[in-house]
Amino acid sequence: MLNRNIISGTVPRLDMHDSIQRALQYMADFHIAHMPVVKGDKLAGTVSEEDLMDVNDENSPVSRLQESFSFVSVQGNLHIFETLRIMVEKNLSTIAVTEADGVFLGTITGNDLLHQIARYTGVGEKGGLIVLSMDRHDYSFSQLGRLVETNDAFITQLNTSTDSLTGEFLVLIKVNKFEISDIVATFQRFEYNVKYYCGDELYVNELKDNYDHLMNYLSL
Repeated sequence: MLNRNIISGTVPRLDMHDSIQRALQYMADFHIAHMPVVKGDKLAGTVSEEDLMDVNDENSPVSRLQESFSFVSVQGNLHIFETLRIMVEKNLSTIAVTEADGVFLGTITGNDLLHQIARYTGVGEKGGLIVLSMDRHDYSFSQLGRLVETNDAFITQLNTSTDSLTGEFLVLIKVNKFEISDIVATFQRFEYNVKYYCGDELYVNELKDNYDHLMNYLSL
């Protein structure tokens, strides 16, 4: 999905002559801390709530802060995953979307972006979740898929990441059913390190743990 497809239809733009008071009111209304400022049809930059609040005269135009504007923006034909990376890296609550020549197209909010990425990655779909830890050279999507399918299930989402602290290579697998104890057992049988899992069996496991603790207590 591209940036131009998720531009907010509600967040207004700021013009250079808009007052600081108006800018702060917009930010309060839409729960954001950054707003693009437009000059004509071109992006002039992005102003932050922090910089606005440093000005004593709220009737001053936002152009007064032009020297402190941020010039971070994304083009409309860029993929939303890259936009997420930039927003996280720059700690932005919104980001301006432009054409290649700087013509302002609109604003993407962090909240809207997260909702779209959740839909794109299938986070909202029902199913169980399993996280495996392994050496990177042991990773094989086809093998993982086959093991899941032997339990009458299929993978609906798979992501990989590397833990920055431990260096662990993690594989997050989402499957199309909640009862995943059989899938977990299959991974363990094939000597995969199951780091975490969540499904109906998590509740069963908690009950079993509680039962075991009770039995241990009664046997004292």
